[in-house]
Amino acid sequence: MVVRVSGKPETTGIDVSTPSVARMYDWLLGGVENYASDRHECEKLLEIAPSSKILARNNRAFLQRVVRVLAETYGIRQFIDHGSGLPTQDNVHQIAQRIDPAARVVYVDNDPSVLAHGRTTLEENDNTLVLGADMRDTETIFGHPEVQGLIDFSQPVAALFVSVLHCLPDADGPGELVRRVAQNLVPGSFLVVCQLVSDRAEVREQVTELMRVATHGTWGRVREEAEVRAFFGNWEILDPGLVNVIEWLPDSRVVARPRDEEWVEWGGVARL
Repeated sequence: MVVRVSGKPETTGIDVSTPSVARMYDWLLGGVENYASDRHECEKLLEIAPSSKILARNNRAFLQRVVRVLAETYGIRQFIDHGSGLPTQDNVHQIAQRIDPAARVVYVDNDPSVLAHGRTTLEENDNTLVLGADMRDTETIFGHPEVQGLIDFSQPVAALFVSVLHCLPDADGPGELVRRVAQNLVPGSFLVVCQLVSDRAEVREQVTELMRVATHGTWGRVREEAEVRAFFGNWEILDPGLVNVIEWLPDSRVVARPRDEEWVEWGGVARL
């Protein structure tokens, strides 16, 4: 088994003094691949939105369910995970390859911490690739020789944007990014999209400001449901529609639901 990590940026020179969204998410999930700067910002986040830890766990469970459903029910054997984040238990390839060991997965991220751990932590195989690239650079991702060698774009692909579009400012066009990716996929492919939303203006403003300061202005914003709905255009939305992700085909496991939901991960799955 060989870990394959392609592309730039280099994984050396990780700045542990500046919070990383991927490492903050790791801490919220109970992981250990984080630093004091990440934990400090997470503590401030919890003051604004105490449900954030539960939200992170439920979002991860949604990712696992949706991959299983797409592989098991719809026969999808190819996945591109945009903004994949740090490795945790039950990654996309582990879930998909339980159903079919030949399932192929490309993880895309430009966080040096993610690439470093992808190189040393993931138990990879020849059907998995960690690509160092900006998820906004669709042309580079889809045109990369190793991606083209792994993914057969004449066959359906599931493109995942799970809890990442809130990292993109409006000027970067998160909706345009989703549509651009869709243009590179054949009919029968799927788009999985969810991001942080809140119907409370103060939560949207406070969390957005906190994250923009923490990331030196590189974060996007918490949005409203209608804005995320627009990302899906006129595509067919799978049942149960666009929802708080804990309500997307819940399994038999007990789901922790906070008493007060300051914000939620909201979205769903579209079929092209």
